[in-house]
Amino acid sequence: MEVRLDKYLWAIRVYKTRTDATDACKGGKVRVNGLDVKPSREVKVGDVITARKGAVLYTFKVKELLSSRVGAALVPQYAENLTPQEELDKLRAPVETFFLKRDRGAGRPTKKDRRQMESLWDSLDYDGLDMDDVD
Repeated sequence: MEVRLDKYLWAIRVYKTRTDATDACKGGKVRVNGLDVKPSREVKVGDVITARKGAVLYTFKVKELLSSRVGAALVPQYAENLTPQEELDKLRAPVETFFLKRDRGAGRPTKKDRRQMESLWDSLDYDGLDMDDVD
């Protein structure tokens, strides 16, 4: 049996749709055995697949091939999750955000308001954030 990479990623529930899996492969977010791959690449038992979703880099080892989507409880029969705990901890990391609140009916910001907002944004420290890792 031969299975396309995008179909396999969809079947083991890494991506919600096959289109998402295909786009991830085309966008360089999926690697097989350390190599960038096309969505049409055939998956083999023993392949190690890494897939970036958001800030997390998931790693799976192919145990068995399948061509149709299975329930979440059955996924461990087909793929072994090798994702390191440090990567999974990124899912629980607090997200630092703030909101600029304007009173209802205040209209659009004036030039002075906009300059104040921009200076606030510029004053934030983003030393630990690597913009290449942000999707």
